[in-house]
Amino acid sequence: MTGLQRAPHTLQPPSMPLPDGLSAVLDALPAGVAWLHELRVQYCNATFAGMLGHAVQDLLGLSSRAWHADDTLWAGVERRCAAALLAGQVFEEALTLQRQDGSALRCHARVRPLHAGRPEAGTVWLLTEASQPTDRSDALQQQVQALQEQVAQYAENAARARRQADIDELTNLPNRMLLARDAAQAIAQAQAGHKPLAVLYLDLDRFKYVNDSLGHRVGDQLLVALAQRLRSAVRERDLVARVGGDEFMLVLPDTDVHGAAHVADKLMVRTAPVYDIAQRELSITSSIGIAIYPQDGEDFDMLTQRADAAVHQAKRTGGSVYRFFTPAMQNEAVRALAMENALRRALERQQFSLAFQPMVDLRSGQVTGVEALLRWRHPELGNVSPAEFIPLAEACGLIGTLGEWALRNAAFQLKAWRDRGLPALTMAVNLSAMQLQQSELPALIDSVLHEAGLTPRDLELELTEGAAMQDPQRAIAVLQALHQRGVRVSIDDFGTGHSSLSYLKRLQADKLKIDQSFVRDIGVDADDRAIVAAIIHMASSLGLQTIAEGVETEAQLRFLRQQGCDEAQGYLFSRPLSAAQLEAFVRDLQQP
Repeated sequence: MTGLQRAPHTLQPPSMPLPDGLSAVLDALPAGVAWLHELRVQYCNATFAGMLGHAVQDLLGLSSRAWHADDTLWAGVERRCAAALLAGQVFEEALTLQRQDGSALRCHARVRPLHAGRPEAGTVWLLTEASQPTDRSDALQQQVQALQEQVAQYAENAARARRQADIDELTNLPNRMLLARDAAQAIAQAQAGHKPLAVLYLDLDRFKYVNDSLGHRVGDQLLVALAQRLRSAVRERDLVARVGGDEFMLVLPDTDVHGAAHVADKLMVRTAPVYDIAQRELSITSSIGIAIYPQDGEDFDMLTQRADAAVHQAKRTGGSVYRFFTPAMQNEAVRALAMENALRRALERQQFSLAFQPMVDLRSGQVTGVEALLRWRHPELGNVSPAEFIPLAEACGLIGTLGEWALRNAAFQLKAWRDRGLPALTMAVNLSAMQLQQSELPALIDSVLHEAGLTPRDLELELTEGAAMQDPQRAIAVLQALHQRGVRVSIDDFGTGHSSLSYLKRLQADKLKIDQSFVRDIGVDADDRAIVAAIIHMASSLGLQTIAEGVETEAQLRFLRQQGCDEAQGYLFSRPLSAAQLEAFVRDLQQP
């Protein structure tokens, strides 16, 4: 080992100032004073640096090897020093050290532990020129000892500050900043050894509902328990960090695609068993995105970005899976970022509109209501599918504003039709899962209906079965408040979720909407016919209406009528229309 040895990132010089006056006192001493931790300089006064021909800032973080002529001399001094301190003695010796310019420095060194009896906590060094009288050196040593307690307190404070800056307080895992520094070092080693490295991005599925339903204290305890399982599932040299609320990252040196898949499988298994938290049994699943060095990126930022793109893909497929990064994901991520930026300005730029699809009574053949469908046309992105921008609006916290805009404009459009003499129609508006979690939703609906001059029976709110089941208790409370007001509620996409009949009854819905995936093949698939018939008969026995979506053929329509379905919508009747087109469509049906 030759030359100056820089400290690794975990031993950065302390950033907090010395206690008032202590720095000035130490700098005024005619002897060099320094303290070392793990053989590296954490502090030195100006005299110490000057004796060695360095500036103070240049010494901070350096190994004590820097002021020895060769490795053998350095190792011998450190060995004798450690032996003396472990025996409870002061290490004292005449040394020949090496200045920065290579010249020899003959000096007298005295070394004591920073904390009595604890040499592992660090050491205080006192250097005096060999030409100074011994009694003067003794006096300086006594003076330094008197300051040692203050130096020790400073060292503890500095260590605590470093720990707080680098460690996640809740889980005691490294945080994102420390992980980035550790990962950079691991990537450099992988590059030097021509070895692979894997970055895993782990995001819990639906963790928000734990916090919302059970409180943040329970959520925090769950994160602590999960962190322990993650740490125990990997090797000692693997890096595990908490990088966000419910997000964790792992950096696995010397790990290729097959090794990363094995670890991801292991993490899925290890983290899946029930957690016993606050006398509750909680289950949680996770999604994992994986990027591999060097093919997916050659630095930590790029690998993180691509593992993040992969975890988003995993969550879009329903979660509880892992996905490797692919170039297609990068294109999706670029589009998603552009779309998010555009989405934040789309309302103010009036890029949203509503389309309306008629809902037809299967007995009378008349239009009894319309479903308001949100549309977004961007000048560069074109017509963006709701399946793409609605989840994005939920993810970036815009769904509340967007949902209120749709609700308000649909209500005022219905009032405008009424004022022009159109028959009484019901306006159906979709609710997202996140809107259903907002306690102020009933009050918002009251306000919109009052402003538009409508009654609660004029409005029908549609929510998917999956949205209702994400937090059934919250959904029941909100829907009961709406039911008491007289607002109609329709369960959309029925049959694709996991609700039970007991929940269905407690949701107090007025209508079940049969998903088009069942309607599509009822002309040729006996199983789909049986499912649709069962839904219609069950709804009838519960006093609920049924409406089938995606009706496109006369054969589908005949079967639905035979089974007693109440309403239908689909391209057989009409595509979604503009407000003016819808008005013309309804008036045409009124013609004799």
